[in-house]
Amino acid sequence: QIDPKDYTFSGLKNETVGRLPGKVAGQQFVIQDCEDCKIYIFDHSATVTIDDCVNCQIFLGPIKGSVFFRDCKDCKCVVACQQFRTRDCRKLEVFLCCATQPIIESSTGMKFGCFQYYYPELALQFKDAGLSIFNNTWSNIHDFTPASGEKNWGLLPETAVVQDYVPLPSSEELKAVRVSTDATKSIIPITRGQRQKNSDESCLAVFFAGDYTTANARKLIDEMTSKGFQLVQTKEVLMKAEDAHRVFQQSALEFIPLLEKGPVVALEFNGDGAVEQCQSTINEVFSGTKVFVSESKASASQDVDNFYNFADMQMGM
Repeated sequence: QIDPKDYTFSGLKNETVGRLPGKVAGQQFVIQDCEDCKIYIFDHSATVTIDDCVNCQIFLGPIKGSVFFRDCKDCKCVVACQQFRTRDCRKLEVFLCCATQPIIESSTGMKFGCFQYYYPELALQFKDAGLSIFNNTWSNIHDFTPASGEKNWGLLPETAVVQDYVPLPSSEELKAVRVSTDATKSIIPITRGQRQKNSDESCLAVFFAGDYTTANARKLIDEMTSKGFQLVQTKEVLMKAEDAHRVFQQSALEFIPLLEKGPVVALEFNGDGAVEQCQSTINEVFSGTKVFVSESKASASQDVDNFYNFADMQMGM
């Protein structure tokens, strides 16, 4: 028998509380009327609602459905979810991984950054919550109630460090979770999102489903970012033959047989020389693997547009 009290933090002040991996196991969770608290949910859950919280620091592991903040202010959060919503909130700073477009309503002073976090159980929790580490639209915010001439939200500085916002847990119980906020260890690839691109040259690389798709995509990200290129966006999505013709154009026929195995993972890199560097890395490191990569700087921006327009339609953005 499930006791809702085990899945609720209510009316707490100046406390550090949390749930260890395996303790929430896909249930709903409620956080309400908390002040000056540090709250860590190191597990996956169905949905989470956060009401009337003030000056709290909150980590929420992968959420299969929605997370909804209402009437909260001055909170700093790290959140991974399918849907993100706020209503009547003031001054929330959120490192976010969200599979769909995040929505704010009647909220002001909102700031967003890209989710960056690691602990050993997190990858499996993403799977259990049905979330892909490559589907993260953290910076593509929809404001339901825009005020004319004012912007209710913005992006955190690129140099923002998670630990300065949501520190590592200090209680003995929660210290057992081996957390790292080192950006290079993050389970979610760190993307530029809607920030201004540094260069007018981007490159699209697409990996096809197989045993090593995630590992290969991560390896390419590591190789490219270590050489100073920036990862703009990532996406994991199913494609059909007609989509392949739209996106891969002349080389579609080569890739269509690979689409039946499962979703593709697409990466957009940005920087002068991105296409050439991406091609040579793929030839050196992934010689036995079929990967779609933009052919030239001229075709690359069209590749990126074709793919992400298709993906956004797929995901109903």
